[in-house]
Amino acid sequence: MKLIAVGDNVTDCYLNEGVFYPGGCCVNVAVNSKRDGAEEVGYLGVFGNDVNALHIQDCLDKEGVDHSMCRTVMIQSSKPGVNIDADGDRIFVEGPKRTCQWLLRLQLRRDDLEYIRKYDIIHTCCFSSIEPELPNLAKCGEVAYDFSERRDEEYLRQVCPYLTYAFFSGSDMTEDEVTSLQAFCHSLGVKIVGITRGGEGAVFSENGTVYRQGITPTEVVDTMGAGDSFIAGFLTHYGDHHDMAAALAFASERAAFTCTQHGGFGYPHPFVEEWPGYDGN
Repeated sequence: MKLIAVGDNVTDCYLNEGVFYPGGCCVNVAVNSKRDGAEEVGYLGVFGNDVNALHIQDCLDKEGVDHSMCRTVMIQSSKPGVNIDADGDRIFVEGPKRTCQWLLRLQLRRDDLEYIRKYDIIHTCCFSSIEPELPNLAKCGEVAYDFSERRDEEYLRQVCPYLTYAFFSGSDMTEDEVTSLQAFCHSLGVKIVGITRGGEGAVFSENGTVYRQGITPTEVVDTMGAGDSFIAGFLTHYGDHHDMAAALAFASERAAFTCTQHGGFGYPHPFVEEWPGYDGN
């Protein structure tokens, strides 16, 4: 199975440690998919022109993720602040807004689409401002989309018709809400709808057939990137074997492993300057 992630990249700045880690939903999924055994993995997005962006690119090189089609712009990288509480949960602090993720949207060229077509699964997310490109992506392969906590009907109607896989964070959802959301996404053409529910595990539906997956017990250090790791594990395993139960079990194990380390997939880098924080712009 070959996977490409198209969209966001950030550096998660751990304020209590004075280090930043490479991240962003799409970068996390790309790296984890490669680690999970995908034959070939690519990443396509927009990089800033600072040390943070260079560090992300260096990590992608070390992990064997191709990023040769990415853009570089003369703007700083996105730098959300993060604190980790005693339970390993993330507490985000708003970062600067004058960044490539906030100010720019990736526009796909003809050569980008030719490049994307060599991959089987195209992963992206609601943080990537990629919605106008979804019709083009859907013509290139199976599209997987991480909605995070976005579930409003208008947005679902806009995005779901182009998807094969839809993922949601739903620790606040009731069973009835889970069932209703999955049915609605299926009605819009989505084949597989997955909802992760924190400590209650995950509920996935494949064309109306429901699968449940409990969590894999582990010693939690940091939950950063665990959801992305779950998605990567599921897509990589399912893409190769098309076995829902086995793919979910594998995804749970990979997410548990991610919780045992700091950052989405490691690679801490010391701050090179004082964290800029949110400047109101």
